[in-house]
Amino acid sequence: MDSDKISESIKKAAQELFRRYGYNKTSVNEIAQKARIAKATIYKYYESKELILHSILMEYLEKSISDLVANFSPQMEEEVRLSQLILKTSRISFTATNEFIGWDFIRESMNAQEFLKKFSNDLEDLLFEAFSRLNAHENKVALTDPARLRFLINSSKSIVFSYAFTSVSLADVKKNFIRFRKEILPYLVKGALS
Repeated sequence: MDSDKISESIKKAAQELFRRYGYNKTSVNEIAQKARIAKATIYKYYESKELILHSILMEYLEKSISDLVANFSPQMEEEVRLSQLILKTSRISFTATNEFIGWDFIRESMNAQEFLKKFSNDLEDLLFEAFSRLNAHENKVALTDPARLRFLINSSKSIVFSYAFTSVSLADVKKNFIRFRKEILPYLVKGALS
C-alpha cells in the first residue's frame, strides 16, 4: 500500500473510533487494528494520537471552509462576508471538536493546552488564507489590513473558544454564540475594516 493510502486508512479508522467512543476512550492499538496495520506503522506517519486528531480536524475544516468560501456571493459586502466566515467557521470548529474529541479531553487532558494552541494557530492561518484567496479570486483589493484581519480572527477565535470551554451545557454554548454574533462580532469586524 502506498503512503497516502496508509495515512488515509489511519485517519479513517481513527475518525470512526473517535466518533463512536470518543477521543479519550480510543487507543492507538484500536486504531491500528481498525486500519489493519501494525501499531508501529501508525507512528511512522503520526508521532501521537493528538496529531492524528489534528490532521482529521484540519482536513475537515479546510474542506468546510473551502465549501463555504465557494458559496459566497460576489456581491456580498466585505463586512457581511467577514462576519459570515468567522461565525460559520466558529460553528464548524465547535461541532468538529465536540464530535471528534469531546470536551472532557479539552477540560481534563494534560496535552489539551498544547493541542489547542496548535489547532487554534492553524485555524487562524486557515481563515486568513481563505479570506485572502476569496479576495484574490474575485480580483478585489483587500479592504482589510492584514494585521487587522489577523486581529479580528484571533480575537473572535479566542472569544468563541473561551465561551465553548466555560459553558456548562450545549444550551449555554448556543446562547453564547448568539451573544457573540449580536454583541461582539459587529464591533470586531467594523474595527478590522476601518
